[in-house]
Amino acid sequence: MPSNRSLLTHAVALGTAAVLLLAGCSSDKIVYRDRAPFNPPPDSVNGFLGLFNVGTNQTTCGNCHVGHQRDWSTSGHSGAYATLVNSGHAAPTCFGCHTVSERGNDVNVPAGWNVVPDSAYHNVQCESCHGPGLNHVSEPDAPGNVPLAHLSVADSTNSCASCHSGAHQPFVEEWAQSGHGSLVAPPQGRAECVGCHEGKAVLKAWNASSHYAEVNSPTNLAITCAVCHDPHGSPNSKQLRFPINSPSPDQNLCMRCHNRIVTPPGGSRNAPHAPQGSVLLGLGGYRPNGFVYDSSAIYTSHASDRNPRLCAGCHVNNYSVNDQLTGAFVFNSTGHLFQAIPCLDASGKPVADDSCAFTASARSFKACTNSGCHASGDVAASLLANLRGRLNVLRDQIWIDANHNETVDATDGGYLGTIKATRPAEFTSDTRITAAEGAEFNVKMVGEGVYGNGDRSLGVHNPFLAEALMRANILELKSVYALPAPPAPVEQILQSPMPGAGPQAAGVARLISAR
Repeated sequence: MPSNRSLLTHAVALGTAAVLLLAGCSSDKIVYRDRAPFNPPPDSVNGFLGLFNVGTNQTTCGNCHVGHQRDWSTSGHSGAYATLVNSGHAAPTCFGCHTVSERGNDVNVPAGWNVVPDSAYHNVQCESCHGPGLNHVSEPDAPGNVPLAHLSVADSTNSCASCHSGAHQPFVEEWAQSGHGSLVAPPQGRAECVGCHEGKAVLKAWNASSHYAEVNSPTNLAITCAVCHDPHGSPNSKQLRFPINSPSPDQNLCMRCHNRIVTPPGGSRNAPHAPQGSVLLGLGGYRPNGFVYDSSAIYTSHASDRNPRLCAGCHVNNYSVNDQLTGAFVFNSTGHLFQAIPCLDASGKPVADDSCAFTASARSFKACTNSGCHASGDVAASLLANLRGRLNVLRDQIWIDANHNETVDATDGGYLGTIKATRPAEFTSDTRITAAEGAEFNVKMVGEGVYGNGDRSLGVHNPFLAEALMRANILELKSVYALPAPPAPVEQILQSPMPGAGPQAAGVARLISAR
C-alpha cells in the first residue's frame, strides 16, 4: 500500500497536469494548490500548533490521528475553554489549564496561550500533554520528533498534576496519599501480580497504548491517573478506560483488580485476595451446607440501582469543604483518597489517616447521605456500629486469632482453634476444601481485623452476605465436628431473622440478569 506521502505526491502531480491542460485551452490561468495539514503556529517560538479549525474544534494532530480526534471531541478536555468562560468565575490564572500552554508537558517556559492568547489554543488539546507538535508534523518520521506524554505525576510540571492539583482540583494530592499512589510491583517478583500492582503492566494487560515517556523505563509506575483514565477520551464517564456501573467483574473498572481470589483456592494458601467486587455482588466466599442464597437480602442497596456507580458510588465522591463559621471555601474533596468514610481534620478536610472513631463527627458520611440512602451521618454511623457488633460476635465464635499471625493455631479461640487442636488434618494443603477451611476463608474475607487482605470493609460491602455466610459457617462447623452449642449472644443472632431482607431488593433483577 502506498504511503500517505506518496499519495499526496501523486495527487499534486495530477493536479499539476490538470492545470497545464486547462492552461492550453484558455487564457485564464487557474492555479490549484493543496493546503498544508497544519497552520503556522501562533506561538512560533515554542511550536504549539493548536486547533487546525477553530470553528469545528478540529485539532491539528487530529488531521492524521483521526481516532484520537474522535474520542477527544467527546471528552471534557475538548470543551475546557467554554467551561471556564461559562463558569462565571474565570480568573486570568485559570486559562493556562483550560488552553494549550506549557502546563502538562515538557516545556518549562511560558508558551502557547500564555504567550499568544489565540483561539487556536482553546481547550486542553493533544499538545497540552504531548508538547509542541510543529517538529513532528514538519517531519513525522524523523527520530525524536514524536513527542511523548508522561504518565508519572512525580514531576508536577509535565503531567496531569500540572493542572489537576491545588485546593480546587486536588486529585493528585489525594491520590498520592491513597493505596493507588504507592503501589509498585509486588514482592518476590511474582509476575502474575504485576498486572494489577504496577502501572505499566496494568496498561499492557488492558491492551492500552504503549506510546508514553516511561514505557521502557525500569522504574515501577504507580497506578497513576492515566492508568484508569484514558487521556484521549473514552465512551465511559470521566474518560475511564472501563465502565464503573457494570455489574460484571470482568468489565467493571475497579473489579478488574479488586476481584482476585474470591473462593477457597485449595492448597497451602487458604486466603482471599482483593475479593471486594465479588463480596459487593454477592458472589464471593465458601458456601457452607445450609447457606440460604436469598437474593433480596444479599443484594443490598450497595449493589443495586440505588447505587448505580457500585464501587465508585461510595469510594469516589466530590464535595466542597467550607469554613463552618464563615462559609468561606476551604477545599474541594475529589474522592481520590478512595475512602468511603474518610477521617476529617479540624477544618473538615478528608485525610488519609484512617484511625479515627467511626462517628459522624470524626468522619465524613457524605457518600452515604448525598446518595439519599441514609438520612444523616448519625444514622449511617449507628447502622455501622450495629453491623460491626453482630459480625464480631459471629466472627469470634468461629475464630479468634489469638497471636494475630493470620493462621489458625491450636491455641486460638473459637471453633477453629478447637478443631485445629483436635483434628489438625482438617487444615491441609490438598485441594479438598473442608468445612473448617471454608469457615477460615470466609472469616478472612469478611471478618474484621482477622486478615489484612480480605474485604476490609467492616462488612459494609455486603452486610447481609457477610452475616449469612458466618451464620451458616457456625451451624456447619457445629454439625460436622460435633462441637458444643454457642453461647447465648451467638444463639440470639442465629435465631433472629436476617436483617434487611425484602425492602432492599430494588435492582436485584438487573444484577442477576447481567450475569
